Amino acid sequence: MTRLLAVLATMMSAVAAQAEDVTTYRLDNGMEVVVIEDNRAPVVVQMLWYKVGSADEPAGKSGVAHVLEHLLFKATDVLESGEFSAIVAANGGSDNAFTSYDYTAYFQRVASDRLELMMQMESNRMNNLRLTQEDVVTERQVVLEERNQRTENSPDALAREQFRAALFQNSRYGVPVIGWKQEVEQIDLEDTLDFYDLYYSPNNAILVVAGDVQPDDVLALAEKYYGVIPAEDQLPVRERPQEPPQRAERRITYVDERVSQPYLVRSYLAPERDPGAQSEAAALVYLAELLGGSSFTSALGQALQFDTQTAIYTNASYSGSWLDDAIFSFAVVPSEGVALSNAEAAMDTVISDFLESEIDPERMESIRTQLRASEIYALDNVQGLAQRYGAALSQSLTVQDVKAWPDVLQAVTEDDIKAVAAKVFNRDQAVTGWIVSSQEEAR
Repeated sequence: MTRLLAVLATMMSAVAAQAEDVTTYRLDNGMEVVVIEDNRAPVVVQMLWYKVGSADEPAGKSGVAHVLEHLLFKATDVLESGEFSAIVAANGGSDNAFTSYDYTAYFQRVASDRLELMMQMESNRMNNLRLTQEDVVTERQVVLEERNQRTENSPDALAREQFRAALFQNSRYGVPVIGWKQEVEQIDLEDTLDFYDLYYSPNNAILVVAGDVQPDDVLALAEKYYGVIPAEDQLPVRERPQEPPQRAERRITYVDERVSQPYLVRSYLAPERDPGAQSEAAALVYLAELLGGSSFTSALGQALQFDTQTAIYTNASYSGSWLDDAIFSFAVVPSEGVALSNAEAAMDTVISDFLESEIDPERMESIRTQLRASEIYALDNVQGLAQRYGAALSQSLTVQDVKAWPDVLQAVTEDDIKAVAAKVFNRDQAVTGWIVSSQEEAR
């Protein structure tokens, strides 16, 4: 173990030097530009991140951010519908887009000498989309079919929607990214154009270019293609509804005859990563591993799966990458013949015992080593790096926060973990859900 740590420490020093190859600019129109130089292969990734996602949608218009993402592949003033992706493919590249609660992003991965062409096309559709009502109807139907396949046909997905809506009753995080079906069905041309005209603006965008490039060259291209687009002077301040203090536990039993195996989940409101204040989020990363990481070494796995055979599956999870409140969750699938109430009681005993007992120093060091290694491996993926910076900056973090994150993780102590566990594990700020095929299983 000592030798491994020494090797990793040496690698980490090299990684730190490489991580400094991040250059930032701000264009006169307010657009942020981030360049991550990596000259190992003649490939570049261009990602354009808009600081708007489903949690920024107007009330009653859920799904409009995702529908608009689809529509950006339609016609512009110089491109026919579908031509954008066809040109990317013809140049040996790939492209796609995705929508989340906090951002919408578009990307292309191409040979480095095709970057200018990508910028030319991407900047064009920032301001020059030419939509018709027929376009909206077509893509609206595509999104509805996507919802049918991924959500309506999945009892697990439907249950997650209900649990999230119960946890976030004021925040827009309680509304699915894809939108509520009845609201998606009503999205029209005016809705999409209003959203597009307001939010798809350079002063609401972050350009991340990663790969075999020179920062000054990227800046020159960005100024040429994006810098000429005027800023949106009506862009609103990004203030979203927050959760009020929660004063009572919330419980849901979700019944669906398609459920093949009853199980339980519990989700707590938890701190997210904030600018200059990432320590609690880092401690929660360790907490998830200690309680529900590997079934062989986690507290839940040892107690419920191996010692008592109460469960066939256990998990604890946390992700701090949110603009607003994050979630810390548990999941337990009980063994045959074990009632959900007994499985939940066993889970609560593990949580209680964890809060009262000492954390194993060897287990802490093992997790620390794993996290150090994962941060090193992440630097080998240019697109992953572009995504890491783009998502972080879209969620109010800074380049320095991203660079500091590996060190913040390494600095976590047992006391940090115990403190954040005591703060988060408050049943008054949690939703406990049972997923069953019949009421008879809800016992």
